[in-house]
Amino acid sequence: MNQKYALFMTVLLSVCLAMAGCKSFAVGSSVTESTKGLPNTGPLTINNKIADKEIFSKGPNGEKAVSAKTLKLTEADIQKIKKGHYTAAIVMHYTGNDYVTAQLNALKASFKRMGIKIIAVTDAQFKAEKQVSDIETVLAKSPDVIVSVPVDPVSTADAYKKAARAGVKIVFMDGVAKGLKPGKDYVSVVSGDNYGNGAEAAEIMGEKLHGKGKIGVIFHDADFFVTKQRQMAFEETIKKKFPKIKIVVRGGITSPNDGEKVASGMLTKYRDLDGIFAIWDVPAEGALAAARTAGREDLVITTTDLGTNVALEIASNGIVKGLGAQLPYDQGIAEAILAGYALLGKQAPTYVATPALGVTKENLFDSWKLVYRQDVPKIVKEAAKQ
Repeated sequence: MNQKYALFMTVLLSVCLAMAGCKSFAVGSSVTESTKGLPNTGPLTINNKIADKEIFSKGPNGEKAVSAKTLKLTEADIQKIKKGHYTAAIVMHYTGNDYVTAQLNALKASFKRMGIKIIAVTDAQFKAEKQVSDIETVLAKSPDVIVSVPVDPVSTADAYKKAARAGVKIVFMDGVAKGLKPGKDYVSVVSGDNYGNGAEAAEIMGEKLHGKGKIGVIFHDADFFVTKQRQMAFEETIKKKFPKIKIVVRGGITSPNDGEKVASGMLTKYRDLDGIFAIWDVPAEGALAAARTAGREDLVITTTDLGTNVALEIASNGIVKGLGAQLPYDQGIAEAILAGYALLGKQAPTYVATPALGVTKENLFDSWKLVYRQDVPKIVKEAAKQ
């Protein structure tokens, strides 16, 4: 057993002992609640060193992205919002990774700065029927604002329409419920540059495979706007820039925990597979587990979203070689600012995005701080020393 694998298994065992019923390789969130990065006075805005990077994604209605960096609430705006004594509910698709935790941290910090009380945070566990119930429960509390990710754009649409008819200001994350109109039924949608994230994952795959090989794609088998963009970008970038890399197998997941099963099937059928792209970090953890089981230490995995487990693997020169990262903390700030626009009656852009960030071992520590506004976890630092 090499040092890298021993370290990984030690981490896994310690966490499993602490958390009954943990899933394979589920270290849990290392991103704690924080208000770092937000000023106590002055304007509320977004400013970081990659904010000016080009954004490639289009909005759900084909809109050109407006950079989150352009959004701003002045101190005077914030004081007006505080006088309204507004309330907000956050209706999530699920809350099971570092990315979601970072957005929640940013929303909580931003709303606190704006004097908006959060009256509910819900977790639909990726179940549309539960999210519909969550929305109904939240509406009984009469929030002024709802920030939400639709689990399924079709089956949740009526619930969101009901909220819109009740006068709730809806800010969507990552996707929009079907049939809702921007500026009428909802304020705006905020996302990362998901096309850019998929392209970054493809670039890293191409580099690590030296431009040739056979790969598999684990995609999200659902009508989910952002994951479709990631898959499209990954495949288009591979085809265009790395023509000697062939996608020989694709496998869909409907649950974040399906990654291991799908990857295992790929590795059994295609024993000469050189790499796997997983649509986000949690399925990538499953692909990592499958690769370990198959004894495929030589496999190259890339993904999107910077979570603790994949960061550990990148830091220790493991099977996960890199990824395209979103900026969830900045996205959370943007969502709160857009809610403020709606409460003030200010016109809002209909699609707002933050740029993509390519992450490898070389820039892992700096990337973590940019993504989460926190130092990289000590466990990841230790992994990098091995």
